[in-house]
Amino acid sequence: MIKTELQKISIVNNHQERILLKDIFFELKSNRIYTILGENGSGKSTLIKSLSLLLDKNIFNVEGKIFFNSRNLFELTDDELLLLRRKNIRYVFQDCINSFDPLKTIGYYFENLVDDNSKLPSLFEYFNLPSVKELSKIYPYELSGGMAQRIAIVIASISNPQLLILDEPTSAADTAIINLLIHFLKDYVSKEPRTVLIVTQDLLFAEKVSDEIAAIKNISLTDFQPNI
Repeated sequence: MIKTELQKISIVNNHQERILLKDIFFELKSNRIYTILGENGSGKSTLIKSLSLLLDKNIFNVEGKIFFNSRNLFELTDDELLLLRRKNIRYVFQDCINSFDPLKTIGYYFENLVDDNSKLPSLFEYFNLPSVKELSKIYPYELSGGMAQRIAIVIASISNPQLLILDEPTSAADTAIINLLIHFLKDYVSKEPRTVLIVTQDLLFAEKVSDEIAAIKNISLTDFQPNI
């Protein structure tokens, strides 16, 4: 699925380099859920953004290779990367409300990012969300953090990307929603060759949902270990 060989991720400012992460070597396989644990400021979000080259090249320097289905992403054109992010790798970022355009209703995203709208009603019902018709008229700033997070998960997963990346997916969820999410993610990777990568501080959630867990420590990534 995806193989990461990153020597380092750094910021260069006024000819001074600050290394954020180094020695990032791991491989994610299909039909599994992986979790990366780390404290605030440990570089979790920076790492996952690097996996489809989302980091600003004017600020960040990334050295290494990232292979997705045997293709080195550093060799893809901008158009190929955009297609990859739309079809194959989808993200749900932690600050979901600000991930949406405040000038567009949620219906805009249903029309432009969802290939099959017929799946929306059942998923919204599953995640205890209002109807598609009601949500389509709402602006992002009218949503609670938890609602925005669940809507983002539905939008990201409904097109069945091969790699679904979730940044702190339980940060705005209560216990009932967390349990629904665990069941949903396990089902998501069980039926087709798909993979979920989660970054979180929530150890209990990680233990319940993951097949393998790693931790960012001392600006490096430990090897993935089976969650036994």
